[in-house]
Amino acid sequence: MSEISSAALVQLALDLTNSLTNHDRFERLLNTVRHTVNCDAVVLLHVQGEYLKPLALQGLTKETLGRRFEIAAHPRFELISSSQTPVRFAADSKLADPYDGLLLSHEGDLPVHACMGLPLLSDDKLIGILTLDSMVPNVFDEIPKRTLDIIAAMSAATLNTAILLQQLEQLSKHNQQVVAELTHEALVKDGGELIGNSEIMVKLKREIEMVAASNFSILIEGETGVGKELVARTLHRQSSRSEGPLVYVNCAALPESLIESELFGHVKGAFTGADRNRTGKFSLASGGTIFLDEIGELPLAVQSKLLRALQNQEIQVVGKDDVEYVDVRILAATNRQLKVEVEQGRFRADLYHRLSVYPVIVPPLRQREGDISLLSGYFIELMRRKLGMSQLTLNASAIKMLNQYDWPGNVRELEHVISRAALRARSESTAAIVRIGLTHLALLLPNSPQEDDSKEQAEESALQIEVLAQGNLKQQTDDFQRQRILQTLTQYYGNWSATAKALQMDRANLNRLAKRLGIRVSKSIVIEVGEAGVDNG
Repeated sequence: MSEISSAALVQLALDLTNSLTNHDRFERLLNTVRHTVNCDAVVLLHVQGEYLKPLALQGLTKETLGRRFEIAAHPRFELISSSQTPVRFAADSKLADPYDGLLLSHEGDLPVHACMGLPLLSDDKLIGILTLDSMVPNVFDEIPKRTLDIIAAMSAATLNTAILLQQLEQLSKHNQQVVAELTHEALVKDGGELIGNSEIMVKLKREIEMVAASNFSILIEGETGVGKELVARTLHRQSSRSEGPLVYVNCAALPESLIESELFGHVKGAFTGADRNRTGKFSLASGGTIFLDEIGELPLAVQSKLLRALQNQEIQVVGKDDVEYVDVRILAATNRQLKVEVEQGRFRADLYHRLSVYPVIVPPLRQREGDISLLSGYFIELMRRKLGMSQLTLNASAIKMLNQYDWPGNVRELEHVISRAALRARSESTAAIVRIGLTHLALLLPNSPQEDDSKEQAEESALQIEVLAQGNLKQQTDDFQRQRILQTLTQYYGNWSATAKALQMDRANLNRLAKRLGIRVSKSIVIEVGEAGVDNG
């Protein structure tokens, strides 16, 4: 291993000033690092609040790009992030490695290996980290400090350039400034990022970026589950109205008799039951954006009044003669084909043309080549954190099955499948690394192509036997009881009484045992394993 050559430095500096895409910049950076340092894997990660987002990698599985690593949950990341200088971990370090099961050159738990992390700083602020791993122990020990300083500086400059170009700081600041009581809860829930690098998704992101800055009304079209609401949130965040409210209206959920009141408001006494004045959604959204989801469900009578709001930015409160002026941008979404609805007289043609000044079509998942692996990684990391697991991965055969499935329910269906498969896999495994395989997906994707996973099952069984052999009798007993209770709880959707009856146990005794084993059931019926002593409620 030698120090970085002057030619490499000059070339990388030129790359930073040329009109390269961020992907090209990151790839050239990683290539330069690997030509300088002998390693099996290198990853560039960007700090986003309390998480690390992988931006580019070599030597790890592709689904790693979809993960978002919580810094506090990974001791190695935590040490690197809190350091001002490169961190070289001892080859026999007992700290869990976040890349267990993800290295292309090695399956399963990582054995004794070399691991190093470089904090990337800009104006003394941590903006990312660069990690390097090698299966050869101690290979990083003799690297000169000057070489590591140069690599860190190059990496920080590359990452900082990308951040400035994409104005990520402006986007991340937005959520803190939105008025919480006016914004639909989906704005702050998990899944606020458009994940996907497929050609069709890159095109969609460009369209969103282009049209977000305008004040056009946008009609978002696409099948159920493709992420139309996420597109609406992204359009709002990237618009000049991002500091104003985003008001969500589910048109399909409003009773026909109350739609007009919900949208435009009413005064006290306007109709039976109107015992006080009520501000409508359009007034609440003034200065910001209103998102009309499932707009194809609006009755024709209300459509005419919505048309006036679009044309003249004025509304009429129910029970008042005067009109009010509002400053609102309208985003609308539907899984119907509004052109067909117009032809059949169920939707006004003039409203359709006003709404679709710039239509945005969200592609179905089956057309997003290569994105399923990224989305799977994203959802797997969410489930890993939610279920309190050390590591959760997808076997190669499982990834292949996911890629071959048609996904009629699109991204929403993929998320639900990953969630249920993770529960199945965890209930059947006592290993530190829980792997989702074909058997966990077979019942969830009944029409998907099937493959023989006997080899995969054999490997998993061997791994479980090895783990059991290393434990004592009490630990093995606890593990068996925990697995049996979890399986039964899952079968009965978190119902403790039904579980106790199936296990032929007294309910109180089952609760005490589950408490000792650290098993609980959340309000959402998701079975979780926490620390021993958690109240099962």
